[in-house]
Amino acid sequence: MEPSYLLTFSRWRSAGATLGLAHLPKMAAPGAWRARSCWFCEVAAATTMEATSREAAPAKSSASGPSAPPALFELCGRAVSAHMGVLESGVWALPGPILQSILPLLNIYYLERIEETALKKGLSTQAIWRRLWDELMKTRPSSLESVTCWRAKFMEAFFSHVLRGTIDVSSDRRLCDQRFSPLLHSSRHVRQLTICNMLQGATELVAEPNRRVLETLASSLHTLKFRHLLFSDVAAQQSLRQLLHQLIHHGAVSQVSLYSWPVPESALFILILTMSAGFWQPGPGGPPCRLCGEVSRGRAPSRDEGSLLLGSRRPRRDAAERCAAALMASRRKNEAKQVPGAAPATRVTRRSTQESLTVGGTDPKKEPHPPATSHEAPGTKRPPSAPAATSSASSSTSSSKRAPANSAPQPKPLKRFKRAAGKKGARTRQGSGAESEDLYDFVFIVAGEKEDGEEMEIGEVACGALDGSDPSCLGLPALEASQRFRSISTLELFTVPLSTEAALTLCHLLSSWVSLESLTLSYNGLGSNIFRLLDSLRALSGQAGCRLRALHLSDLFSPLPILELTRAIVRALPLLRVLSIRVDHPSQRDNPAVPGNAGPPSHIVGDEEIPENCLEQLEMGFPRGAQPAPLLCSVLKASGSLQQLSLDSATFASPQDFGLVLQTLKEYNLALKRLSFHDMNLADCQSEVLFLLQNLTLQEITFSFCRLFEKRPAQFLPEMVAAMKGNSTLKGLRLPGNRLGNAGLLALADVFSEDSSSSLCQLDISSNCIKPDGLLEFAKRLERWGRGAFGHLRLFQNWLDQDAVTAREAIRRLRATCHVVSDSWDSSQAFADYVSTM
Repeated sequence: MEPSYLLTFSRWRSAGATLGLAHLPKMAAPGAWRARSCWFCEVAAATTMEATSREAAPAKSSASGPSAPPALFELCGRAVSAHMGVLESGVWALPGPILQSILPLLNIYYLERIEETALKKGLSTQAIWRRLWDELMKTRPSSLESVTCWRAKFMEAFFSHVLRGTIDVSSDRRLCDQRFSPLLHSSRHVRQLTICNMLQGATELVAEPNRRVLETLASSLHTLKFRHLLFSDVAAQQSLRQLLHQLIHHGAVSQVSLYSWPVPESALFILILTMSAGFWQPGPGGPPCRLCGEVSRGRAPSRDEGSLLLGSRRPRRDAAERCAAALMASRRKNEAKQVPGAAPATRVTRRSTQESLTVGGTDPKKEPHPPATSHEAPGTKRPPSAPAATSSASSSTSSSKRAPANSAPQPKPLKRFKRAAGKKGARTRQGSGAESEDLYDFVFIVAGEKEDGEEMEIGEVACGALDGSDPSCLGLPALEASQRFRSISTLELFTVPLSTEAALTLCHLLSSWVSLESLTLSYNGLGSNIFRLLDSLRALSGQAGCRLRALHLSDLFSPLPILELTRAIVRALPLLRVLSIRVDHPSQRDNPAVPGNAGPPSHIVGDEEIPENCLEQLEMGFPRGAQPAPLLCSVLKASGSLQQLSLDSATFASPQDFGLVLQTLKEYNLALKRLSFHDMNLADCQSEVLFLLQNLTLQEITFSFCRLFEKRPAQFLPEMVAAMKGNSTLKGLRLPGNRLGNAGLLALADVFSEDSSSSLCQLDISSNCIKPDGLLEFAKRLERWGRGAFGHLRLFQNWLDQDAVTAREAIRRLRATCHVVSDSWDSSQAFADYVSTM
């Protein structure tokens, strides 16, 4: 004990020259420099006596006797960590070896603050943060997640737990410190925040005591996620409104994702979408935003805002007036483009009144524009994009002439459009400062006084509002007139069913969302709303400064065949760089080919050629059924910049059709580098596979569960190996799930022989019924040929557990030549594969 004690004491004494600070509580203050070296001894003595007195009582009653006391160095470190409030700057100046022993004893707040100093001294705190994660969070990160900084990961999770109240900071001394706010101290590490259920945490973040926390989040937060949302009250939505305004409009949030919302609440969904798009209207009675240039609540609505900001000085237009305005705007737009034909007529029917509007074949004696209403100042010019009709009480119930017989053909009557249950039209109120009650009324403005249960029947909708061309006919506002702020660049909707209302809102916002760079719509039940989506994307593509470059679309059914849908998307978005599209099942109800179903609009599906596009990555997941190869080839021919192509579950009528696709790739897609096939039966396409392996432009090829070696394996394997040996550009080959077996693996080893010109550096042979003895022989052949390290070898889900000793020896030998990635898979689960290879 004496040598270690003297060594510890000498370390503290050498640090005394550096650590000259104020007194410790209940301890004598170090006076002159001569006494400072004794100060650490006093700290150690006091700490030792305190620890001894604490352990004496339990030691008397312990059956196993007293435990060994902590080392003196550890006791001193605990004393220092307990009084970091007065010793912090001195601890930062300690030598590296002493500081390294103190770091594990600090709480998370001082451990986070000392990070920069520790790095300068060559010390790392990653192991400490990882241990804190294991002990306090008690969860294991996903195997697919690569954690680069455990400090940031711990602090981000700690922030979320404290915000939701799922962790008690007073339960552990490492989490509790009266000098620090847990939320404020960890907020600067939060890059991703998740809001769940009843919007827990939104009210707390916008509260005044957490103002600095919200300001810090506004600069650090990049991704905002919503999971499993439920119905919320008005107060929670008002808090969320303020939170989104701060984090998106005045912050750095660039991505909003919604997950698993089986029954979306209309008001809440529209609130999130509209705020994400950069539109802002303060809620009723909400506090003014300090960061905005003007007080939002007291701002008088401008003349061109129309029915968007509902003030008492600007009465609403009823439904007929809004439809008339939209119709006349559409007609003037068509006339400006010199498009023949007139717009169809619109009839909006109420229970008490029936109104019809004249659009096509208007009387030339009538004024081309309606007269100015009473709430507009004389001489005020009306914006050409938002014309208004007369809104007096008498004219709202009057009847107008129907369209003449020689007008354009009328569309078939549509079903009645109901507003969401429980949502009433905002009533016109007397007095100043009237506001819409929620964002639902902000987007879906419904005019006039309405009785409970009243419905609006749209019989013949002009300008195709319900056919996907102009949602303004349903009362959607001219959002260009609202306050617009910064918007996000990435929007993701996973398993969020979109009703007609929600789809119209999304499409209306998308048509002018120029800052959007990536859009993901996954299993949203779009159905025929896909036509509205295509129209809005086409309108967005025509906007100056459109940044949309990535679109990910997947659903159970589609009213269009997937190749027709792909052609329509590519035509609508010629500047798209990444397109991922998947349809699981062919739809019979929405399929236009089914008799009785209306076909898709002619401007969406056409036989004209696809113009050249900028597509670089195309991923397609097909439903069951043979796909027309010429349609796929037309897309590939127009995508000369394509670098990556992935086909999942694609089926062609014959191997010749598959060969036609490959020939198109060779002739028109000279920049193609990565090609992937998954879940395709290529057993009869062996000559086409050899054609691919001889392609000298491809760098990576994937055949995943493609049944490559199901037929003629003895003849096909040597041909395949010969083609690979002569290919010097192929870098990666992935063959998971093809029943390669030991014989196929040993044949594949010849690719790395001395006479091979192959530069293959990545090989994936997962799920191929490989046994330990075959893997060991494969490793020996690589050693015999003396090939250097060729990169990565993936061995997941093979039968290596049948002989664990041989498998370990094979992996040990392989690791001398490549990086091996394997797992401990139970091969007894693969009974079907075992029977098929007996």
